[in-house]
Amino acid sequence: MSEGRTSLIGGCLVAIGPMSLALYTPAMPTLVAEFATSDAMVKLSLALYFAGFALTQLVCGPISDAFGRRVATIAFMAIYLLGSMIAVFAPTIEFLIAARLLQGIGASVGVATARAIVRDQFTGEVSSRIMNTIGIILAIGPAVSPTIGGLMLDAAGWYSLFLLMAGFGLAVIAVTLLFMRETIVPDPARIRPAAIASAYGQLLRNRHFLATSITVAGSVGALYTLATVLPFVLIDVAGLTPTQYGIGMLAQSGSFLAASIAARFLMGRLGAYRLVPIGLVLVGIGAVGMAVSIAVLPIGYLSIMGPVAFYAFGIALVMPAMTTASLAPFPHMAGAAAAMMGFIQMGSGLLGGAICALIGEPILATQIVVPALGAVAIAAYLVYRSHPHLAEPEPRPEVVAPSLIREGRGRATADAIEDESAN
Repeated sequence: MSEGRTSLIGGCLVAIGPMSLALYTPAMPTLVAEFATSDAMVKLSLALYFAGFALTQLVCGPISDAFGRRVATIAFMAIYLLGSMIAVFAPTIEFLIAARLLQGIGASVGVATARAIVRDQFTGEVSSRIMNTIGIILAIGPAVSPTIGGLMLDAAGWYSLFLLMAGFGLAVIAVTLLFMRETIVPDPARIRPAAIASAYGQLLRNRHFLATSITVAGSVGALYTLATVLPFVLIDVAGLTPTQYGIGMLAQSGSFLAASIAARFLMGRLGAYRLVPIGLVLVGIGAVGMAVSIAVLPIGYLSIMGPVAFYAFGIALVMPAMTTASLAPFPHMAGAAAAMMGFIQMGSGLLGGAICALIGEPILATQIVVPALGAVAIAAYLVYRSHPHLAEPEPRPEVVAPSLIREGRGRATADAIEDESAN
């Protein structure tokens, strides 16, 4: 597939998980009353969504290596669609929790597949450029989702949010069927337990992979953690309505979008890798700002979302190069590598949310956990850069993988791949 098509399809795939999260968060305080349940039970529905999203990536990555990116995407999106429809008609909070778990399981394929189809075809600066474009698309969806969620909640009730999510699922299946081309030759041997264990063992022993993945995870994990506490901080404490909360979240997603667009232009001048330390400085400013503002300022929209905007801006500068660097050494198992990276990334958000739940007080949890995740990201990057054997060399301006596997094509020989690349 072309760079443009890969970017657009990858953006659609990777956005469905965060959009399903962002649409849901304005309704969380409302669901407590609607189901006559506790904050803890509604938070559990979000935690299980995270758990399904994170853990299932470890399965869907090897499945996509074994049976192809398209087959895996359609199968898991069918699970997502089932979860969405169960949620629409959920009679109790227990049914809703189960539905959110199914949604998380299904949506997990998006992150793994999106990154894998990029690595299947591209490396170096062109890969970082595609990752940046995916980031722009990723920012637009979650940027408007809380606003849409808040408005739909007021106008049509909480169940309308899940009808919209079902529509997203159908749209992704349609895009996969009509526009995605298979980018690998499927190899069923990769789904064997021994092969999966070997692949993940190799990744977890690779310090380059761990350092780059944790840099991304510490950055992005803070946003996933904030999704579990911000509704209760801004709605219950700061006094925003669900609609105001949805509109107010534009500060986070809008900042990420602005940074992604800025990075698109800066890559041509500086290169993707040189943007990473700049981004981490902004992440550090956001982390310290969060801790200080909560300590010295009254809890309000600006005191919370100001630091979040700095943090989100920095993340958009970090992700393209660090994602490319993390996957670069593993073209032979791009699905497994993308899945493990996604698991580490989502796992950091799940862990952050769990720690927030244990702390119990949303404001105190925000003050502690978000700065800690920023510190983890910065520390991982310092490890990456301070050990020359871990540092990815500056990539050539454009490196394209040697073959593009056409749909319906059988297993290619090494000579045929070389001939195709030469042509």
